[in-house]
Amino acid sequence: MARKLDAKGFAQQKRSRRRWLTFIRMCRYGINNFSRNAWLTIAATAVMTITLLIVFVTLASRSTLVNSIEEIRDKVDMSVYLKTETPEDTVNVIEEGLRSLGTVTRVDYISPEKARENFAQKNSSDPDTLNALNEAVNKFPGTLRIKLVDINDTEELENFVKTDATLQENIDPDREPSFAGERRSAIQNIAKTVDFADKVGLGASIIFITISSLIVFNTIRMAIFNRKDEIEMMKLIGADKSFIRGPFIVEAVVYGFIAALIATGLGFAMLYSVKGKLLDYGIAVSPTIDFVVTYIGPVLLGMILLGAIIGVVSSLLATRRYLKI
Repeated sequence: MARKLDAKGFAQQKRSRRRWLTFIRMCRYGINNFSRNAWLTIAATAVMTITLLIVFVTLASRSTLVNSIEEIRDKVDMSVYLKTETPEDTVNVIEEGLRSLGTVTRVDYISPEKARENFAQKNSSDPDTLNALNEAVNKFPGTLRIKLVDINDTEELENFVKTDATLQENIDPDREPSFAGERRSAIQNIAKTVDFADKVGLGASIIFITISSLIVFNTIRMAIFNRKDEIEMMKLIGADKSFIRGPFIVEAVVYGFIAALIATGLGFAMLYSVKGKLLDYGIAVSPTIDFVVTYIGPVLLGMILLGAIIGVVSSLLATRRYLKI
Protein backbone atom coordinates (compact mmCIF):
# COMPACT_ATOMS: atom_id res chain seq x y z
CA MET A 1 0.00 0.00 0.00
CA ALA A 2 2.78 2.38 0.95
CA ARG A 3 4.61 1.54 -2.27
CA LYS A 4 1.51 2.38 -4.34
CA LEU A 5 1.17 5.71 -2.56
CA ASP A 6 4.86 6.48 -3.12
CA ALA A 7 4.58 5.53 -6.78
CA LYS A 8 1.48 7.72 -7.18
CA GLY A 9 3.16 10.67 -5.48
CA PHE A 10 6.25 10.24 -7.64
CA ALA A 11 4.12 10.18 -10.80
CA GLN A 12 2.31 13.38 -9.77
CA GLN A 13 5.62 15.05 -8.98
CA LYS A 14 6.95 14.00 -12.36
CA ARG A 15 3.89 15.39 -14.18
CA SER A 16 4.17 18.67 -12.28
CA ARG A 17 7.84 18.94 -13.19
CA ARG A 18 7.06 18.22 -16.84
CA ARG A 19 4.37 20.90 -16.89
CA TRP A 20 6.74 23.41 -15.33
CA LEU A 21 9.45 22.61 -17.88
CA THR A 22 6.91 22.92 -20.69
CA PHE A 23 5.83 26.33 -19.38
CA ILE A 24 9.47 27.49 -19.15
CA ARG A 25 10.10 26.35 -22.73
CA MET A 26 6.98 28.16 -24.02
CA CYS A 27 8.11 31.36 -22.30
CA ARG A 28 11.60 31.00 -23.74
CA TYR A 29 10.31 30.36 -27.26
CA GLY A 30 7.88 33.28 -26.94
CA ILE A 31 10.64 35.67 -25.87
CA ASN A 32 12.86 34.42 -28.69
CA ASN A 33 10.01 34.95 -31.16
CA PHE A 34 9.74 38.53 -29.91
CA SER A 35 13.09 39.37 -31.49
CA ARG A 36 12.66 37.43 -34.74
CA ASN A 37 10.62 40.05 -36.66
CA ALA A 38 12.11 43.34 -35.54
CA TRP A 39 9.93 45.73 -37.55
CA LEU A 40 6.67 43.96 -36.75
CA THR A 41 7.68 43.82 -33.10
CA ILE A 42 8.50 47.54 -33.02
CA ALA A 43 5.20 48.42 -34.75
CA ALA A 44 3.11 46.29 -32.40
CA THR A 45 4.89 47.59 -29.29
CA ALA A 46 4.70 51.22 -30.46
CA VAL A 47 0.96 51.14 -31.15
CA MET A 48 0.25 49.35 -27.89
CA THR A 49 2.37 51.97 -26.10
CA ILE A 50 0.29 54.76 -27.65
CA THR A 51 -2.88 52.92 -26.64
CA LEU A 52 -1.84 52.51 -23.02
CA LEU A 53 -0.55 56.10 -22.92
CA ILE A 54 -3.94 57.38 -24.09
CA VAL A 55 -5.65 55.32 -21.38
CA PHE A 56 -3.23 56.74 -18.77
CA VAL A 57 -3.71 60.34 -19.95
CA THR A 58 -7.50 59.92 -20.08
CA LEU A 59 -7.69 58.69 -16.49
CA ALA A 60 -5.21 61.33 -15.25
CA SER A 61 -7.10 64.11 -17.05
CA ARG A 62 -10.42 63.05 -15.60
CA SER A 63 -8.96 62.90 -12.09
CA THR A 64 -7.43 66.36 -12.54
CA LEU A 65 -10.68 67.87 -13.82
CA VAL A 66 -12.69 66.37 -10.96
CA ASN A 67 -10.21 67.70 -8.38
CA SER A 68 -10.27 71.13 -10.01
CA ILE A 69 -14.07 71.23 -9.86
CA GLU A 70 -14.02 70.24 -6.20
CA GLU A 71 -11.59 73.06 -5.42
CA ILE A 72 -13.70 75.58 -7.29
CA ARG A 73 -16.83 74.38 -5.51
CA ASP A 74 -15.14 74.91 -2.17
CA LYS A 75 -14.36 78.52 -3.13
CA VAL A 76 -17.76 79.41 -4.60
CA ASP A 77 -20.52 80.76 -2.39
CA MET A 78 -24.06 81.99 -3.03
CA SER A 79 -24.92 85.60 -2.30
CA VAL A 80 -28.21 87.06 -1.09
CA TYR A 81 -28.36 90.86 -0.99
CA LEU A 82 -30.19 92.81 1.72
CA LYS A 83 -31.33 96.43 1.78
CA THR A 84 -28.76 98.90 3.03
CA GLU A 85 -30.89 99.92 6.03
CA THR A 86 -31.55 96.37 7.27
CA PRO A 87 -31.01 96.39 11.09
CA GLU A 88 -28.44 94.07 12.64
CA ASP A 89 -30.91 92.08 14.74
CA THR A 90 -32.96 91.32 11.63
CA VAL A 91 -29.80 90.17 9.85
CA ASN A 92 -29.10 87.81 12.76
CA VAL A 93 -32.58 86.29 12.48
CA ILE A 94 -32.11 85.68 8.75
CA GLU A 95 -28.67 84.17 9.33
CA GLU A 96 -30.06 81.73 11.90
CA GLY A 97 -32.76 80.67 9.45
CA LEU A 98 -30.19 80.04 6.74
CA ARG A 99 -27.91 78.07 9.06
CA SER A 100 -30.82 75.76 9.93
CA LEU A 101 -31.01 74.56 6.32
CA GLY A 102 -29.53 71.11 5.75
CA THR A 103 -27.80 72.08 2.51
CA VAL A 104 -26.04 75.11 4.03
CA THR A 105 -22.61 74.69 5.62
CA ARG A 106 -21.70 78.31 6.38
CA VAL A 107 -23.20 81.82 6.39
CA ASP A 108 -21.18 85.07 6.51
CA TYR A 109 -22.55 88.61 6.50
CA ILE A 110 -20.81 91.58 4.89
CA SER A 111 -22.29 94.88 6.06
CA PRO A 112 -22.81 97.81 3.65
CA GLU A 113 -19.95 99.68 5.36
CA LYS A 114 -17.62 96.73 4.92
CA ALA A 115 -18.71 96.31 1.30
CA ARG A 116 -17.93 99.98 0.65
CA GLU A 117 -14.52 99.59 2.28
CA ASN A 118 -13.74 96.47 0.24
CA PHE A 119 -14.76 98.24 -2.97
CA ALA A 120 -12.48 101.18 -2.15
CA GLN A 121 -9.52 98.89 -1.46
CA LYS A 122 -10.12 96.92 -4.63
CA ASN A 123 -10.11 100.13 -6.70
CA SER A 124 -7.41 101.97 -4.78
CA SER A 125 -5.32 102.35 -7.94
CA ASP A 126 -8.17 104.04 -9.84
CA PRO A 127 -8.46 107.71 -8.69
CA ASP A 128 -11.56 108.40 -10.81
CA THR A 129 -13.49 105.54 -9.24
CA LEU A 130 -12.46 106.64 -5.72
CA ASN A 131 -13.49 110.26 -6.39
CA ALA A 132 -16.85 109.12 -7.73
CA LEU A 133 -17.27 106.89 -4.70
CA ASN A 134 -16.55 109.75 -2.28
CA GLU A 135 -18.68 112.36 -4.06
CA ALA A 136 -21.73 110.25 -4.83
CA VAL A 137 -24.16 108.81 -2.33
CA ASN A 138 -23.40 105.18 -3.08
CA LYS A 139 -25.56 102.70 -1.23
CA PHE A 140 -24.01 99.28 -0.95
CA PRO A 141 -26.26 96.38 0.04
CA GLY A 142 -25.62 94.03 2.91
CA THR A 143 -24.47 90.66 1.55
CA LEU A 144 -25.15 87.21 2.96
CA ARG A 145 -22.54 84.79 1.61
CA ILE A 146 -23.75 81.22 1.82
CA LYS A 147 -21.73 78.06 1.27
CA LEU A 148 -23.64 74.94 0.21
CA VAL A 149 -22.84 71.26 0.44
CA ASP A 150 -23.42 71.05 -3.33
CA ILE A 151 -23.56 74.27 -5.32
CA ASN A 152 -25.82 72.60 -7.88
CA ASP A 153 -28.37 71.75 -5.19
CA THR A 154 -29.96 75.15 -4.50
CA GLU A 155 -33.60 74.06 -4.24
CA GLU A 156 -33.79 74.37 -0.44
CA LEU A 157 -32.07 77.77 -0.48
CA GLU A 158 -34.36 79.02 -3.25
CA ASN A 159 -37.46 77.94 -1.30
CA PHE A 160 -36.17 79.72 1.81
CA VAL A 161 -35.54 82.95 -0.14
CA LYS A 162 -39.02 82.82 -1.67
CA THR A 163 -40.98 81.89 1.47
CA ASP A 164 -39.18 83.42 4.47
CA ALA A 165 -41.19 86.52 5.45
CA THR A 166 -38.33 88.31 7.22
CA LEU A 167 -36.00 87.87 4.29
CA GLN A 168 -38.64 88.93 1.79
CA GLU A 169 -39.18 92.19 3.69
CA ASN A 170 -35.46 93.04 3.69
CA ILE A 171 -34.10 91.56 0.44
CA ASP A 172 -32.71 94.05 -2.06
CA PRO A 173 -35.24 94.18 -4.94
CA ASP A 174 -32.62 95.49 -7.39
CA ARG A 175 -30.16 92.60 -6.99
CA GLU A 176 -31.01 88.97 -7.64
CA PRO A 177 -29.41 86.23 -5.54
CA SER A 178 -26.33 84.72 -7.19
CA PHE A 179 -27.44 81.08 -7.08
CA ALA A 180 -28.73 81.55 -10.62
CA GLY A 181 -25.84 83.73 -11.69
CA GLU A 182 -22.66 83.44 -13.69
CA ARG A 183 -20.60 81.56 -11.10
CA ARG A 184 -23.00 78.66 -10.96
CA SER A 185 -23.18 78.60 -14.76
CA ALA A 186 -19.38 78.43 -14.87
CA ILE A 187 -19.37 75.40 -12.56
CA GLN A 188 -22.04 73.69 -14.64
CA ASN A 189 -20.01 74.37 -17.79
CA ILE A 190 -16.94 72.80 -16.19
CA ALA A 191 -19.02 69.75 -15.23
CA LYS A 192 -20.16 69.47 -18.85
CA THR A 193 -16.52 69.74 -19.93
CA VAL A 194 -15.65 66.81 -17.66
CA ASP A 195 -18.43 64.71 -19.19
CA PHE A 196 -17.29 65.64 -22.69
CA ALA A 197 -13.65 64.86 -21.85
CA ASP A 198 -14.74 61.49 -20.42
CA LYS A 199 -16.55 60.61 -23.64
CA VAL A 200 -13.68 61.76 -25.86
CA GLY A 201 -11.14 59.89 -23.75
CA LEU A 202 -13.25 56.74 -23.72
CA GLY A 203 -13.75 56.95 -27.49
CA ALA A 204 -10.03 57.50 -28.14
CA SER A 205 -9.14 54.60 -25.82
CA ILE A 206 -11.55 52.24 -27.60
CA ILE A 207 -10.27 53.27 -31.03
CA PHE A 208 -6.60 52.78 -30.13
CA ILE A 209 -7.26 49.54 -28.25
CA THR A 210 -8.94 48.25 -31.41
CA ILE A 211 -6.05 49.41 -33.62
CA SER A 212 -3.50 47.97 -31.21
CA SER A 213 -5.35 44.64 -31.10
CA LEU A 214 -5.47 44.48 -34.90
CA ILE A 215 -1.73 45.15 -35.20
CA VAL A 216 -0.88 42.53 -32.58
CA PHE A 217 -3.32 40.18 -34.36
CA ASN A 218 -1.55 40.71 -37.69
CA THR A 219 1.88 40.42 -36.07
CA ILE A 220 0.98 37.02 -34.62
CA ARG A 221 -0.54 35.98 -37.96
CA MET A 222 2.67 36.89 -39.78
CA ALA A 223 4.68 34.99 -37.19
CA ILE A 224 2.49 31.91 -37.77
CA PHE A 225 3.01 32.12 -41.53
CA ASN A 226 6.77 32.63 -41.14
CA ARG A 227 7.07 29.56 -38.91
CA LYS A 228 4.73 27.31 -40.84
CA ASP A 229 7.30 24.55 -41.39
CA GLU A 230 8.37 24.67 -37.76
CA ILE A 231 4.75 24.36 -36.60
CA GLU A 232 4.15 21.43 -38.95
CA MET A 233 7.20 19.67 -37.53
CA MET A 234 5.92 20.20 -33.98
CA LYS A 235 2.58 18.70 -34.98
CA LEU A 236 4.25 15.64 -36.48
CA ILE A 237 6.21 14.88 -33.34
CA GLY A 238 2.99 15.11 -31.28
CA ALA A 239 3.32 18.48 -29.55
CA ASP A 240 0.26 19.56 -27.56
CA LYS A 241 -1.96 22.33 -28.89
CA SER A 242 -1.19 24.47 -25.85
CA PHE A 243 2.56 24.05 -26.39
CA ILE A 244 2.27 25.22 -30.03
CA ARG A 245 -0.04 28.12 -29.14
CA GLY A 246 1.78 29.13 -25.94
CA PRO A 247 4.82 30.94 -27.44
CA PHE A 248 2.58 33.22 -29.50
CA ILE A 249 0.61 34.19 -26.41
CA VAL A 250 3.83 34.82 -24.47
CA GLU A 251 5.09 36.96 -27.37
CA ALA A 252 1.93 39.12 -27.23
CA VAL A 253 2.19 39.44 -23.44
CA VAL A 254 5.77 40.69 -23.85
CA TYR A 255 4.43 43.39 -26.21
CA GLY A 256 1.99 44.49 -23.51
CA PHE A 257 4.58 44.36 -20.72
CA ILE A 258 7.14 46.51 -22.52
CA ALA A 259 4.45 48.91 -23.78
CA ALA A 260 3.07 49.31 -20.24
CA LEU A 261 6.50 50.23 -18.85
CA ILE A 262 7.12 52.79 -21.61
CA ALA A 263 3.58 54.26 -21.44
CA THR A 264 3.70 54.63 -17.65
CA GLY A 265 7.08 56.34 -17.83
CA LEU A 266 5.88 58.70 -20.57
CA GLY A 267 2.71 59.41 -18.62
CA PHE A 268 4.72 60.40 -15.53
CA ALA A 269 6.98 62.60 -17.63
CA MET A 270 4.00 64.35 -19.22
CA LEU A 271 2.33 65.01 -15.88
CA TYR A 272 5.47 66.53 -14.39
CA SER A 273 6.24 68.55 -17.53
CA VAL A 274 2.82 70.28 -17.54
CA LYS A 275 2.46 70.56 -13.76
CA GLY A 276 3.78 74.13 -13.52
CA LYS A 277 1.63 75.48 -16.35
CA LEU A 278 -1.52 73.77 -15.10
CA LEU A 279 -0.99 75.13 -11.58
CA ASP A 280 -0.56 78.63 -13.06
CA TYR A 281 -4.02 78.28 -14.60
CA GLY A 282 -5.49 77.11 -11.29
CA ILE A 283 -5.91 73.48 -12.37
CA ALA A 284 -5.53 71.04 -9.48
CA VAL A 285 -3.04 68.56 -10.92
CA SER A 286 -1.07 67.98 -7.71
CA PRO A 287 -3.55 65.48 -6.14
CA THR A 288 -3.39 63.35 -9.29
CA ILE A 289 0.41 63.35 -9.33
CA ASP A 290 0.54 62.57 -5.60
CA PHE A 291 -1.87 59.66 -6.10
CA VAL A 292 0.17 58.19 -8.96
CA VAL A 293 3.42 58.54 -7.01
CA THR A 294 1.91 56.99 -3.87
CA TYR A 295 0.31 54.08 -5.72
CA ILE A 296 2.92 53.62 -8.43
CA GLY A 297 2.93 49.85 -7.90
CA PRO A 298 -0.81 49.30 -8.47
CA VAL A 299 -0.83 51.83 -11.34
CA LEU A 300 2.01 50.05 -13.13
CA LEU A 301 0.45 46.64 -12.43
CA GLY A 302 -2.86 47.84 -13.86
CA MET A 303 -1.14 49.10 -17.01
CA ILE A 304 0.73 45.79 -17.41
CA LEU A 305 -2.48 43.80 -16.94
CA LEU A 306 -4.29 45.93 -19.52
CA GLY A 307 -1.45 45.48 -22.00
CA ALA A 308 -1.34 41.74 -21.30
CA ILE A 309 -5.10 41.40 -21.80
CA ILE A 310 -4.93 43.20 -25.16
CA GLY A 311 -2.04 40.96 -26.22
CA VAL A 312 -3.58 37.70 -25.02
CA VAL A 313 -6.98 38.36 -26.61
CA SER A 314 -5.36 39.36 -29.92
CA SER A 315 -3.04 36.35 -29.97
CA LEU A 316 -5.82 33.90 -29.04
CA LEU A 317 -7.95 35.20 -31.89
CA ALA A 318 -5.04 35.00 -34.31
CA THR A 319 -3.94 31.48 -33.32
CA ARG A 320 -7.51 30.22 -33.32
CA ARG A 321 -8.08 31.46 -36.85
CA TYR A 322 -4.72 30.84 -38.53
CA LEU A 323 -3.09 28.11 -36.48
CA LYS A 324 -4.74 24.92 -37.75
CA ILE A 325 -4.29 22.63 -34.80
